[in-house]
Amino acid sequence: MTRYADIPKPIRSGLVVVDPNLGIPQRVIVLQFNPDALERSVAPQAAGGEGDSGGGGSGNGDRNEALRLKGPAQETWKFTAEIDATDQLDVAAPDGIHPELAVLEMLVQPTTAQLRAATRLSKKGTIEISPIETPLTLFTWGSKRVIPVRLTELSVNESAFDVNLNPIRASLSIGMKVLTVSDLPVGHPGAELYLAHLAQKEQLARKARGGTFAQLGLGRGI
Repeated sequence: MTRYADIPKPIRSGLVVVDPNLGIPQRVIVLQFNPDALERSVAPQAAGGEGDSGGGGSGNGDRNEALRLKGPAQETWKFTAEIDATDQLDVAAPDGIHPELAVLEMLVQPTTAQLRAATRLSKKGTIEISPIETPLTLFTWGSKRVIPVRLTELSVNESAFDVNLNPIRASLSIGMKVLTVSDLPVGHPGAELYLAHLAQKEQLARKARGGTFAQLGLGRGI
């Protein structure tokens, strides 16, 4: 007889906010429900692609570049996250799910302190003000997928509210770009995490079972 206590709890997906300079985690965001689906797009950074050469793409230089890559593939992720407090209003009160939404929205917003600092610099006549740096964000989907990302899309659909009009149920469409060594400085914690993620992918690829020429209808090979 299987007891409820013996049933393993599913691992949750989520986000980890990391100090970009020290590499120290600042906040862990656990998604209430694991998304039902993940949409991933992987586009290679090919060298000598269309439009890179003024010769119409027919020169020897282009042919020499056909199998070369300029860097890591550009990868994007999309998924839908659900936040629902309709069955635990006593826990959600008095703010509903405002705090959970605010945590995610602050991943794409500068802080008030950063904005005030930028304003002070501009008033002092600083000619060039560096863009505001945000914390490093990691997306985690089990132990085999811990990747540095930048949120590129955050669309919120609030669908239920309490008597004080606090949202208590929402669906969020989240889009992310995987940050690679092409996006981050050498030695940056995010760059090292990307390399670790890529190394793990290489190990998994070596575990995949290879096919045979016969399966392809090529009995004697190529």
